[in-house]
Amino acid sequence: MRFDVLIRGGQVLDGTGTPARRADIGLLGDRIEAVEDLSLAEAGVVVDAAGRCVCPGFIDVHSHSDAYLLIEPAAPSKVFQGVTTEVVGNCGASAAPRLGRYLMPSDWRAMPYPGSWRTVAEYRALLEQVKPAVNVVLLIGHNALRASVMGYEERRSTADELAEMKALLARCMDEGGAGWSTGLIYSPGMFAAPSEIVELARVVAGRKGIYTSHMRSEGGRLLEALDETIGVGRETGVRVQVSHLKTSGRANWGLREAALDRVRAARAEGLEVAADRYPYTASCTDLDVILPDWAAGGGREEVLTRLRDPATRARIREEIAARRDAAYWENLVIGSVRHPGNAGFKGRPIVEVARRLGLEPVDAALHLMDTDELHTSGIFFGMSEDNMWRILAEPYVMIGSDASLRAPSGPLSRDHPHPRAYGAFPRFLRASLDGRTVSPAEAVRKMTSLPARQFGLKDRGLIEPGMKADIVVFDAGGVGDAATYEEPHRLARGIETLMVNGQAVLSGGKPTNVRPGRFLSSRR
Repeated sequence: MRFDVLIRGGQVLDGTGTPARRADIGLLGDRIEAVEDLSLAEAGVVVDAAGRCVCPGFIDVHSHSDAYLLIEPAAPSKVFQGVTTEVVGNCGASAAPRLGRYLMPSDWRAMPYPGSWRTVAEYRALLEQVKPAVNVVLLIGHNALRASVMGYEERRSTADELAEMKALLARCMDEGGAGWSTGLIYSPGMFAAPSEIVELARVVAGRKGIYTSHMRSEGGRLLEALDETIGVGRETGVRVQVSHLKTSGRANWGLREAALDRVRAARAEGLEVAADRYPYTASCTDLDVILPDWAAGGGREEVLTRLRDPATRARIREEIAARRDAAYWENLVIGSVRHPGNAGFKGRPIVEVARRLGLEPVDAALHLMDTDELHTSGIFFGMSEDNMWRILAEPYVMIGSDASLRAPSGPLSRDHPHPRAYGAFPRFLRASLDGRTVSPAEAVRKMTSLPARQFGLKDRGLIEPGMKADIVVFDAGGVGDAATYEEPHRLARGIETLMVNGQAVLSGGKPTNVRPGRFLSSRR
């Protein structure tokens, strides 16, 4: 018996959640051909996995790498975590379609690209041209749809506009989109009525796609937001993914069990509802998320005009200050900035920035938004570690980085991201191996077969004959994250071999410069 690749002697965690067993794995082309004792077999390439763990490639179900994969297709921050597939287009923002008045998120817009695109088909063609190292599943962002059709206006859609959005969503899915996402705290999605969400979800359900949602609230109105999100699944039959399930803000930590009970009840009812989470207690997003809804509408230029009008700025300041106490500001750290004069504030607490500027924290935040022209990001510490581990232990919760890929050098090394961009998967795996959360077998299931099933990846997520050969070989003693909030651009450690579609992307812990990823048109 001869194979193209033989992974010999490893402890195989096959993705089902069962304990590890010793087995050899034989690969032919891009598929797993055999999982058994293959001591008599031969192969063109032999990977010695003795003393190592072998499992399916990790699936990052909540990624924002859409645009950055075009710039850095080797995806170093992700492959060093063991990620072989990224689900992109989350939180209502996708790289395609780019029509009408839609503007991609500010960090994406600031970058040069190897080509231009407008439609999903054009984005897909460009992605396939640059040849990513990882597989890609694309969700269609609600904000991209809405802005393409009706801009950033603070109002409900008309019947004609909704019909145009539905037609555009159908076309995007027919060109390769696997589903649809909302980001209901961001403009212009925040202005959509629940009925708009339901009608668009019907399109997704009809094409057997998935609906993922950054809900309207993850804090004080968490339960109401969950009711809306689960209700979309109940009314349309669409599969539902609750994005980065959390209880934000100390005052809301007690909502955990009520929130989990809602998801459990929906699943018991037969609804296909699941969730994802990253293993950190701080979130990260654009700093301007703290603006009142009325101040966030109309697009970037209109927002900046409001910030630069003294009377309007005073009103914005008053509303932000009224909603947030001193403890809130003490838990906010500045991430990336754009203006050269703000460079020294990257990674620094907002209270320190305010002190250096001689301002109150609220005024420092407005100053950064203004001078960075809405390109400032914030890292928000507002979650309970106990709640985090409890949510991660739920059997339907999978891992998502909630991050674009980054690189330790080049254009994607110059910002100040959340450490989850480099460390989410090894961090969770390390916690499992150290006994701080679910068993290693269950941790692997949450990163492999669970997301594969939820996102319709029928031939991935398991180590068994016939499955695609997306495989991780890791050192159980050494695997872990290295990125910190202070120094986020640090590659994870312990992933020794990474196979994507049967080809090695990492070998001996080093890049091979092979990029065998594929665009996956995933539907159930």
